[in-house]
Amino acid sequence: MYEYDSRVRLSEVDQHQRMTLNAVLNYFQDCSSFHSEDLGVGIEYLNEHNRMWVLRSWKIVVDRYPYMGEQIKVGTWPYEFGRMTGRRNFRLLDNQGKMAAYADSEWVLMDTERMRPTKIEESLSGAYTLEPGLNMGSEEGKIRLPEQMESRDAFEVHEYHLDVNRHVNNGQYVQMAADYLPEETKIHEMRAEYKRSAVLGNQICPLIGKRENTWIVSLNDENGMPYAVIEFK
Repeated sequence: MYEYDSRVRLSEVDQHQRMTLNAVLNYFQDCSSFHSEDLGVGIEYLNEHNRMWVLRSWKIVVDRYPYMGEQIKVGTWPYEFGRMTGRRNFRLLDNQGKMAAYADSEWVLMDTERMRPTKIEESLSGAYTLEPGLNMGSEEGKIRLPEQMESRDAFEVHEYHLDVNRHVNNGQYVQMAADYLPEETKIHEMRAEYKRSAVLGNQICPLIGKRENTWIVSLNDENGMPYAVIEFK
């Protein structure tokens, strides 16, 4: 397992001084990036080989949101490689060493010249050590959209939404979707499915719906095709 220590910053908490869901997600993303960089298969390696990891899906469970200033430890490890995909778990330990949040994720390796999924070579997968995966509960299948969904005002993708690949950052989609939840909504579990990459200047047209205790937000293009679908429980 790859781990690093940190401390919850003021910029990462809400009005109640609790870490936000987006801060948890960003810690997990940073942890996977640090892991790959330290193994020599990070951004520079991928760029040299015309490769890029694209996140296909997240499932994040938060049992407790740490407080501002609290010492935390973030960890990650891969547990499975397919022909063109990889799966990775994450965990966030609080100042008592208890698991406050944990996650599962699926990634696809892309050929950046053809912009198509490509085979994972041994030179890449062999850099990692596989460990047993977390028990994240039963498979829930794809996110189902409610029959009735309400549209919200469209908005344009800006520079601050983009990552190093010039696509909308995975966490930005989740933050966009969370902005439509009622105030004081407490999120215990989030699932996200990424369908296509939005880029600078694209219009995002949100749809929001609810089923029992679950909110679903679909962030679509102008033709109703989703960039990402996010579910909050």
